[in-house]
Amino acid sequence: MMHLYLIRHGIAVDREDPNCPPDTERPLTPKGMKRSHAAALGLRALDVKPNAVLTSPWLRAVQTAEIFCETLGYSPKKILRADALKGTSAPSDLLRELQSMKAKVVLCFGHEPHLHLVIGHILHTSAKITELKKAGLALLELERVSPPQGRLLALYPASTLRLLAK
Repeated sequence: MMHLYLIRHGIAVDREDPNCPPDTERPLTPKGMKRSHAAALGLRALDVKPNAVLTSPWLRAVQTAEIFCETLGYSPKKILRADALKGTSAPSDLLRELQSMKAKVVLCFGHEPHLHLVIGHILHTSAKITELKKAGLALLELERVSPPQGRLLALYPASTLRLLAK
């Protein structure tokens, strides 16, 4: 059994900003860093202790993962960058990555719409169940990774996580 936390990156520099770097290099804004930290405090209040942390290699996801890990007491040096969490990857790529892991609690940092496609793939539906907001998360319980068999346990918008931290 695996508890899989799918977490969307925090607020990043706007694509429309004339000084915006390429999409893969867009950083979090100061507001994005602050709100991501506040959301991470909410996850800490839920006493989440990850065994493994994976992130998209895209900068805004890496920064969000580092903020969450520092807040949860998980060494940011142990974060694994996974191409399977890029916004352009197939949901099955992430499940192949997870299949080789022995971890019971895994945090994955990525992008929309990719994360809701992963949720749909695990739940065997093409219906759009949710679109995670910035620094929001979905918690799934996986009975089996391949073929995927699991259920959605919780959805936490970042605003709810921030409230849990108070």
